[in-house]
Amino acid sequence: MADCLPTEFDVVVIGTGLPESILAAACSRSGQRVLHIDSRSYYGGNWASFSFSGLLSWLKDYQPNSETEEETTAAWQDLIHETEEAIPLRKKDETIQHTEVFCYANQDTEDSVQEIGALQKNPSSDTSSTLTKPLDSTYLLEEGHREVLLEVPDVEESVEKEKNCGDKTCIGTVPEGDKDEDRPAVEDNTDQPKRNRITYPQMIREGRKFNIDLVSKLLYSQGLLIDLLIKSNVCRYAEFKNVTRILAFREGKVEQVPCSRADVFNSKELTMIEKRMLMKFLTFCLDYEQHPDEYQDYKQCLFSEYLKTKKLTPSLQHFILHSIAMTSESSCSTLDGLKATKNFLRCLGRFGNTPFLFPLYGQGEIPQCFCRMCAVFGGIYCLRHKIQCLVVDKESGRCKAIIDHFGQRINAKYFIVEDSYLSKETCSNVQYKQISRAVLITDQSILKADSDQQISILIVPPVEPGTCSVRVTELSSSTMTCMKGTYLVHLTCSSLKTAREDLESVVKKLFTPFTETEADEEELRKPRLLWALYFNMRDSSGVSRSSYCDLPSNVYVCSGPDSGLGNEHAVNQAETLFREIFPSEEFCPPPPNPEDIIFDGDDKQPDGPETSNIRANPEPPEEKQDLESPGKHLQD
Repeated sequence: MADCLPTEFDVVVIGTGLPESILAAACSRSGQRVLHIDSRSYYGGNWASFSFSGLLSWLKDYQPNSETEEETTAAWQDLIHETEEAIPLRKKDETIQHTEVFCYANQDTEDSVQEIGALQKNPSSDTSSTLTKPLDSTYLLEEGHREVLLEVPDVEESVEKEKNCGDKTCIGTVPEGDKDEDRPAVEDNTDQPKRNRITYPQMIREGRKFNIDLVSKLLYSQGLLIDLLIKSNVCRYAEFKNVTRILAFREGKVEQVPCSRADVFNSKELTMIEKRMLMKFLTFCLDYEQHPDEYQDYKQCLFSEYLKTKKLTPSLQHFILHSIAMTSESSCSTLDGLKATKNFLRCLGRFGNTPFLFPLYGQGEIPQCFCRMCAVFGGIYCLRHKIQCLVVDKESGRCKAIIDHFGQRINAKYFIVEDSYLSKETCSNVQYKQISRAVLITDQSILKADSDQQISILIVPPVEPGTCSVRVTELSSSTMTCMKGTYLVHLTCSSLKTAREDLESVVKKLFTPFTETEADEEELRKPRLLWALYFNMRDSSGVSRSSYCDLPSNVYVCSGPDSGLGNEHAVNQAETLFREIFPSEEFCPPPPNPEDIIFDGDDKQPDGPETSNIRANPEPPEEKQDLESPGKHLQD
């Protein structure tokens, strides 16, 4: 039980984000006694994924005027000795700001209101203002239309009332055949219009088919996270899909970018001369270090200026800069651009025709996979478990223990804390950056193709000087992140203003709000926007340890998600901290040979001179994977 935990551990990890989960798994794998706790009711922190109704419930906690439930907590002051002092931790997460929700889908309840018991209409005067009311219920606006107040359906209530549509598997895999069995059959009616009519009640009813990421990331096929997943065999807990298309936004329209050699020569967008020019430049980028004379004079120049010297056409320069190197036109140096281009090219072909993979059921699966590895090797997990303070020895300056909301004092040698748990006093000198995020649900892809199951990434260049490019990731229902007939679109950029101010112009370029009224032909060609969420997320990735005030030497801080596309920062941070804490231990070594594992209760066997016996908790039988599953496992 959570109120009677063991009192002695080697490592206490607070927060279940990706770097903390990797660290917990690495510590447990190396034989340390690990306690991994989180005050939230879900794994992942700001790396988490939610069902649709779960996301609406999550939003309630981040409204400016929301009242948090005051829980009775045991007094901890009496547990602090005279030779000790306490460092209180933050009671409420403040990493999410400026949340704004807009619903454009039809909200007719008719048959649905009785079934889901979650919708109440209260029309009021016309408005197009921003969201200002507290989200004790979700406040949705239709721009240029009426205001509508929709109560957030209770997550547990809606789960019971939904039909069986397949539980989201936190870790492990589900064959595609099984996944589709629980979905309602779609009638093949050729007389139906090309666009499905998706309503808000339908999205609520099928909310468990959504897995909406708080942070939008992809995995480079030759990146640090893929290598770690394969090395540690954590990849057996998850499945992945290839990103199928790299897109570009140029002259007001979306185009597909050729990536592989075959794509280049099959492209109808490029002339034969452009194809040869592109292949020649990309071949150079693969081993640019061997030809320093080609770029030596341009080291101090921007990559965009260097591309102009290579006699590339404007369209090729655009493709390379924004869709291959995926760098900023105004700040990326020549060397950084060449390095990014080489990284893109060397990732091609390992698992598909693009460099990227996406985890089925969303990015939130990855932290949970590492948590499972930690648990397999003996780690103890507690969610909804608040920590009141760190206990520090005055003489040594080292942290000795934590005190939880039950009044338990738990001792450990090392403490790993996610940045959002640290108090305002501890972070008083920290300057945080912000990430602007938008999550959209649309009715069709931003670029139509023969298949409706495309997974795409698009970089929209900045329109005005001083603004940031916007990364757009579009996910189809094949990723198990949205219901059939819809697409889940993530927009991300570094913040200059609020998320809506930073991203709304890009949304208007690519999408048109759902409306029953007539629209012009250009607007009809765009995907229709059914639902939108904007929010700002704190980016603590660039904060150094010295920025925190009075941090004990054995307390290590992990940052939240950064604005980058990959997960390299999280993996680097986890490995760096692990080597700092345990310099003689291997970081996430390969799994042991099953023949060398002795489970508790087994008869003792004599150890041979070259045999190293490893004790571990047996894995539950449901972990066994179907090797013939059509999903994509990572294997080298």
